[in-house]
Amino acid sequence: MPNLDKFDIAILKCLQEDARATNVEIAEKVNLSPSPCLRRIRNLERSGIIRGYRADIDRKEVGLGLTVFVEFKVVHHSRENSEAQQKALLAIPEIVSCFLISGTADFLAEVVVEDLAAYEQLLTETLLTLPNVSDIRSNFAIRSIKTHGPLKLPEGK
Repeated sequence: MPNLDKFDIAILKCLQEDARATNVEIAEKVNLSPSPCLRRIRNLERSGIIRGYRADIDRKEVGLGLTVFVEFKVVHHSRENSEAQQKALLAIPEIVSCFLISGTADFLAEVVVEDLAAYEQLLTETLLTLPNVSDIRSNFAIRSIKTHGPLKLPEGK
């Protein structure tokens, strides 16, 4: 873990709570003056700890009413096949998150689409044509309980 102190952790907690907070607001909350606070934020960005800022969009409000967790099992495990699979999964815009996992499947993807018809089209025209896929299992989300929750950060030094 990088050498984060209590101020860095406090800044990260503030940004997880409200990424649109101004530097002055964050500085006040973490008991720093604005200049050192901004320096710390820039360092966290440069180091890659803060990867970016984005809007948390309500999926249903923009017409994306179906979330599906898709498990992919692949054949012929090799570095090349795994890289080809990862590249193919990254190219599918409906996949909003994806993980290489252990267990009964090899990859787990979170797919967000308009409805069941849109998922059927994605499944038949795209997912089933992916390289080296031997099995696909779809798990449909009934209701979102918690998404994009803040990380439980360790205490700073």
